[in-house]
Amino acid sequence: MEKTKGQILQEELTFKFPHIGKDAPHQMEEAEMFCEGYKRFLDNGKTERECVREAVAMLEMQGYVPFASGVKYKAGDKVYYVNRGKAIIATTFGKEGLEKGVRINGAHIDSPRLDLKPNPVYEKNDLAYFKTHYYGGIRKYQWGTTPLAMHGVIIKKNGEVVEVNIGEKPGDPVLCITDLLPHLAAEQNDRKLRDGLKGEELNILIGSIPFVDDADLKDPVKLLALKLLHDRYGITEADFLRAEIELVPAQKACDVGFDRSMIGAYGQDDRVCAYTALMAEIDAVMPKFTTVTVLADKEEIGSDGNTGLNSDFVLHFIEDLAEMADVPVRHILRNSMCLSSDVNAAYDPTFSQVYEERNACFLNKGCVITKYTGVRGKGGSNDASAELMAKVIAMMEEDGIYWQIGELGAVDQGGGGTIAKYIAAMDVDVVDLGVPILSMHSPFELSSKLDVYNTFKAFRAFYK
Repeated sequence: MEKTKGQILQEELTFKFPHIGKDAPHQMEEAEMFCEGYKRFLDNGKTERECVREAVAMLEMQGYVPFASGVKYKAGDKVYYVNRGKAIIATTFGKEGLEKGVRINGAHIDSPRLDLKPNPVYEKNDLAYFKTHYYGGIRKYQWGTTPLAMHGVIIKKNGEVVEVNIGEKPGDPVLCITDLLPHLAAEQNDRKLRDGLKGEELNILIGSIPFVDDADLKDPVKLLALKLLHDRYGITEADFLRAEIELVPAQKACDVGFDRSMIGAYGQDDRVCAYTALMAEIDAVMPKFTTVTVLADKEEIGSDGNTGLNSDFVLHFIEDLAEMADVPVRHILRNSMCLSSDVNAAYDPTFSQVYEERNACFLNKGCVITKYTGVRGKGGSNDASAELMAKVIAMMEEDGIYWQIGELGAVDQGGGGTIAKYIAAMDVDVVDLGVPILSMHSPFELSSKLDVYNTFKAFRAFYK
């Protein structure tokens, strides 16, 4: 049947982001294969230090070598630089001179979690506990009764570095935070949701059996817990003062749904973008422009600290590149382009009132470009220019990548930020691009395998 004038106009003048499962069902098999490696990355990298270690192993397997300031590199050379064990930069030198700019892809590898306080171990009523201080924007009530694993490093008095990992291996014990039974929770039920569990109630149960001795010991349950840690790691209570210990969900990454179309795991914000960026970096064999893939720390608490993007460690790395090429660093930055690779909130029909559906992102419609983040009147946001949006959209359309546009919820419902504004402060054009996520910042976040795969394809196209 011949199309009407209205139908023709509708095709020409309107658009709708397609569902990949309907439009390109053949991609499911490719996405499945790609996401097996992603799930392993999530399981092996539940802290920023572990992510860096995993990234180094992946890079070195592909021929990357540590970056050396002052060395002359040629197109195709691959290097990496580790910042204090908690952030990493990987680079493939391009065919164009550095004065033409670089292609920066910045993701973060820290995730919301529970950190131990400096003096964490105590006993109360014959139970031993850890005191915690939550890190990042968690919903505290979600962490009660969740099996937790203990990760981190402890520096002993003699300088020895001890890596701690309890709760991940088969046969390991896990730890947990208790919560009230509903029969006794009448007063707790009247709390606001954000205070369902309060910060000082996020106490982690670590033991219930006392150390048995002829003497009347003080805090014998705590003593036995410390003895068991000493037997395993050779540490004492004082060593916690020289430690970075994180409590994270013990759950492994797994498939979700009868169709296995989704991945459920802790830490997908933002390790999903870290992994896809890293894989795109490894795939860049002889790129036109030099790549600068950044996996940074501290984004969840404002990117502060010397391993976060609100420091100068990326700028100093690019300054080293500029000195090597005898090019003013400002010329490199001015001509550069950056993807701030971070997730966005996928539309959840159960809570539709907090989204504006026309400008939300959805599972299975591809990677999401987020033109701006911020709160209320775009406060604290980098707002990408029309020119940059045109370049990024053209790049993806040329490579047949599935993409969509999304805001972080309805206006005045809340908001958030990414590393974009810190890269923009270096005089670099930058836009956010990443994966839509359900249940973001929870102990068990959900992503679509098709979205993960198309995000990798977008990053690969960016580096071509």
